[in-house]
Amino acid sequence: MKLYKTRLGLIVEDGGRWLRIPADSIDSLLAGDDFPARLAAACEEGASPLGAPPEASTILAPIGSQEVWAAGVTYYRSRDARMEEAEAAGGGSFYDRVYSAPRPELFFKSTPHRVAGPGEDVRIRRDSKWNVPEPELTLVVSAGGRIIGYTIGNDMSSRDIEGENPLYLPQAKVYDRSCALGPAILAASRPLEPSTRIRLEVVRGGACVFDGSTTLASLKRRPEELVEYLYRDQSFPAGCFLLTGTGIVPGSDFTLASKDEIRITIDSIGTLINHVA
Repeated sequence: MKLYKTRLGLIVEDGGRWLRIPADSIDSLLAGDDFPARLAAACEEGASPLGAPPEASTILAPIGSQEVWAAGVTYYRSRDARMEEAEAAGGGSFYDRVYSAPRPELFFKSTPHRVAGPGEDVRIRRDSKWNVPEPELTLVVSAGGRIIGYTIGNDMSSRDIEGENPLYLPQAKVYDRSCALGPAILAASRPLEPSTRIRLEVVRGGACVFDGSTTLASLKRRPEELVEYLYRDQSFPAGCFLLTGTGIVPGSDFTLASKDEIRITIDSIGTLINHVA
């Protein structure tokens, strides 16, 4: 089952059926460990059948009051890219060390009001000249620290700013519309298969200027491990979203431009489409 947050309310896709459910808010569904069961129950109790899927223009980011966090250097390709961009500043070895260290890199990414939904614009910083999208499997985590679903995340990043000094990471990663989520939350009671494919496409002026893919088999750290570290000495009363890092990084000769279309597809979840403002 997939949960969509729309301008018309909460809508569930279930085996070809489209149902509007009577839940008060997305927060009420995501806080508990039993999200898949709650969603199934909502589909059987008071749901209204719809004749067609919701129009794309009505779909919102599937987030309520949750914080968004992110993990870094969880794929070998990401390690190499971070080392390359930070080499001149003398910070390259940091990324090699965190890739193999027991403790993962975790950082705060976004509050709900900064998140872009499907079809909305994402932004690149005006003081940056080297910007990339980072397509990431995103965990939906309950208040109790259990993975209850999955969605697609785009961790927009200013590579020149982070490369200048690793301490600039918050400026490179955290700003208005630097994060996109959607289009839906896949309710899951078991982990995704390692063969799950993640694909990134960037279209400019009608032509594809970047196309890359990877699978979850290349993710170095288990999602449960990332959640366990994030929840150490922290509380998330409404649950949270956790981006798990990227294994797709365009080369150093690529940077995003205004009007680019970013398409991120993950098997079983769907495709998140955004444009650069």
